[in-house]
Order: sequence, then C-alpha cells, then structure tokens
Amino acid sequence: MKNRIFIVLMMLSAGFASAQAIDMKPVPQINVAGQGKVKVTPDQVTISIGIETIGANATDVKKQNDTETEKVVQYLKKANLQKGDVQTQRVSLQPNYDYQKKKYSYRASQTIQVILRDLNRYDEIMGGLTESGINLINNVEFQSSKIEQSKSEARKLAMQDAKNKAQDYVSVLNQKVGKAITISDNSEVHFPSPVMFKMAANAEAADSRETLALGDIEVTANVQVSFSLE
Repeated sequence: MKNRIFIVLMMLSAGFASAQAIDMKPVPQINVAGQGKVKVTPDQVTISIGIETIGANATDVKKQNDTETEKVVQYLKKANLQKGDVQTQRVSLQPNYDYQKKKYSYRASQTIQVILRDLNRYDEIMGGLTESGINLINNVEFQSSKIEQSKSEARKLAMQDAKNKAQDYVSVLNQKVGKAITISDNSEVHFPSPVMFKMAANAEAADSRETLALGDIEVTANVQVSFSLE
C-alpha cells in the first residue's frame, strides 16, 4: 500500500514538473558590455626603502646594519609623520659563499615602509632618508585616499554605458529595455608607474629639485549586463 502511494506521488510530481517546463518560455533579453573610467590624481605615496650592509663577520654586519637603521628610524620620528605610517616590513641576515675566494660574506638588510600623505614633502623626505643612511629604494607607489569613491563612480558609469548600448540596439526594433537580469563585474585599478628618486648633484639643485611625476590613477569598471526586453 505504501509503495503504491509513493509511486502515485512520484507520478504527480513528474507531471507537475513537466507542466511547468511546458509553460516556461524563454525571456527575450539582450546582453551588453559596459565600461566606466574615472581618473584621479594621487594625494599620497607609499615608499619602500631599505638599509643593506655587507661584510665578512655576521655579528659585525648585523650590528652595523642596526646602527644605520636606527639613524633612519630616528629621522622618520623627527619628520612628524602620522602614527602608524612607518613600519618595518622585513629583517634579514644571509650568508653568501664566494667559490673563487672560498669564503663566506654576510648580507644584512632591513626594509621599512613609509606612507607619506603630504606629497609636497616628497623631495624633503626622500632627501632626508638618503642622508640618514638608506641605500635601497625598493618601490614607490602613488595612491589616492578617494579611490573607493572613484570606484563607485566608475561602476555607475559602466552600468549607464551598458544601458545606453542596449537602448541603441533595441531602438530600431520598437522594443524597450526592461529590468536587468544578470550583472557581472570585472573592474580594474591602474596605478601610475613608480618614479625613482634621483639625488641632486649639488646643494643649490637640492633646494629647487623636482623629482615627482604624479600621473593619474585610472579606475576602470567593466560590466556584463543582461536586460529583459519589453
């Protein structure tokens, strides 16, 4: 008896599913791509600097590196940067073997990341860092504190672009663009290429040097949208 009831229920379910499948009709739709671009001028920069020391004795090399690093840290403290904008990223001590001389040397290094929120102080800070003892500039990356606002604006422009394209296509068919069915996002942010710091040749040049080429940060939003047609 139970088996008969189960079979009947299965048949009813199958029949109901078949009826639904017959009633379902494809939704007329149009698929388009949209793009929005926003350019914003950087207002801050992240600088990765390093202090590297090489010598024959590991202990001496590490001590010397610590001494040089302390000078850099003290300079940065006096520079009155915002709290949390100076951070040690990496500390390293590595042996290097010279096969020709058949002896070891040692390389000690420390990497510090500095966030500079006032670009007018760029040359001042870079000059002070060099004078205080850094011998490596690993990376300089310009950024904007308004990047999230720019992303939002780019996304809206991308959606508007997609809608405009859809309306262009269907306008000759006497149809209208309806609601969005699906939206997929593939957005990008292009930061300006790093600009390396160049020391001035003399003191007079140091007072008037300009080593900063900002460029623009380009925020691009790409979307794929499917609209229903009415």
